[in-house]
Amino acid sequence: MEKNDQTRTRQRVSEHGEVFTSKREVNAMLDLVKNETERIDSRFLEPACGHGNFIAEILERKLNVVEDKYKSSQFEYERNGILAVSSIYGIDLLPDNIEEARERLLGIFTDRYSRLYKSEVKAECLESVRYILERNIIVGDALDLTTVGDDPKPIVFSEWSLVNGSLIKRRDYIFENLVANIPLDGLFSDLGDQAYIHKPIEEFPAVHFLKISHAYE
Repeated sequence: MEKNDQTRTRQRVSEHGEVFTSKREVNAMLDLVKNETERIDSRFLEPACGHGNFIAEILERKLNVVEDKYKSSQFEYERNGILAVSSIYGIDLLPDNIEEARERLLGIFTDRYSRLYKSEVKAECLESVRYILERNIIVGDALDLTTVGDDPKPIVFSEWSLVNGSLIKRRDYIFENLVANIPLDGLFSDLGDQAYIHKPIEEFPAVHFLKISHAYE
């Protein structure tokens, strides 16, 4: 649910610089990269995500594409819908913002999924979405690249990739390494930029996309 006010409290603005971006501004900024927001697997990170104004709109756009292409097949909708969720990442200093952002994105997916398939909705699909959101949207400091709390640790993100049709592969990376941008000569991304290869700190066996929450518990 979008906040009507631009800020929560003066104290939070003073201590954390918390200011919310309006829906109109969010859409205007995302329209600058409109094609990417409509690619199901295009990854986005919001390093100060608040309660999710940007990442919620990105998910809405991605799910519009999933619905247009795959609504006639529940299996394909679930598979590509989970892929869309898995491509979105967020960091925020405040735990209540993160909890709200996770629930907000889960609510968006649940509402759209339930509207399409009603009594055929699978609890395990929603459990997979919830698990991914817990891994991808985290309490942390994007400047220090660490989690927030009494015992800060390096932020770790999971990369999710579909393999062999219905299987999804998880690889965990230290965020600091991902943003270090150590170049390797002769390698370029598909956008023409210099590309980098990073080594995961942990790699997991591929599992069915509906079994994610059970496989990694």
